[in-house]
Amino acid sequence: MHPVFRLAALALPILVGAMADPPAGLGASNYRVDAPLTRPADARLVWSDEFDGTRLDPSKWRYDTSRNRQGWYNNERQYYAADRPENARVADGRLVITARKERVTGAADYGGQAYSSAKIDTAGKAGWTYGFYEIRAKLPCGLGTWPAIWMMPNEQAPWPKAGEIDIMEAVGWQPEVVHATLHTELFVHTKGTQRGAQLPLPTACSAFHRYQLDWRPDSITIGVDDRAYMRVRNNQPGGQGAWPFDRPFHLILNLAIGGDWGGAKGIDDAALPQAMEVDYVRVWQEPGR
Repeated sequence: MHPVFRLAALALPILVGAMADPPAGLGASNYRVDAPLTRPADARLVWSDEFDGTRLDPSKWRYDTSRNRQGWYNNERQYYAADRPENARVADGRLVITARKERVTGAADYGGQAYSSAKIDTAGKAGWTYGFYEIRAKLPCGLGTWPAIWMMPNEQAPWPKAGEIDIMEAVGWQPEVVHATLHTELFVHTKGTQRGAQLPLPTACSAFHRYQLDWRPDSITIGVDDRAYMRVRNNQPGGQGAWPFDRPFHLILNLAIGGDWGGAKGIDDAALPQAMEVDYVRVWQEPGR
């Protein structure tokens, strides 16, 4: 999701449907594979949320509203609400994160955004090093949407020195395609050197799929529905800065609107609201991890 690119310029107008070339260096497909992806046989479930209740479990998740006042990174256009059912609700066994065309002017931290949405994470609640991760979700496809399932390190460090794992990203101007990417100090989208792959997924917006990460000391593999489409090995070309993936990371779910990548071809206000639905989140680890 690239948390540090440049600050949101909230005063700039949105040109609905405006066409632009996507930013250079985003959406890499240089680590493409096509291989089975299976959970290790001895892995045990260590954390999960089935979203069976009527509200988000505060023992597992927190709302991230940290940059509402200043504006979010990547020139994103949304205000991230906390505990607001219009933007994040749990019902019928699902988490629903909804982006809307609206100004939440009554919020104390409102920063002038023309859109609302939600971002949740497990920071301070749970983090893991290695393991098998599975998130069953259905994505939005409206122009200007930017849903993401991703991980960031628990430690505080200048981005992307400590790394970033993007299990799934999608942008509405490229419907039914999903992306998996790793960012590090040496391999990052701002240099056009990030390592990743993309996968056509024709039913991404109409059906649930299982987005999966197999994170091991020697490799990171990402896929959908038991099929890998990206693999990066820990051979550290360029030195230690290439592989910071040996420390605890936390999980993030969000739906952004606009931004340098998500909004590269405009925002279709008429397509909103749009939602990302999540059926479950599950984390397995092998003994000794």
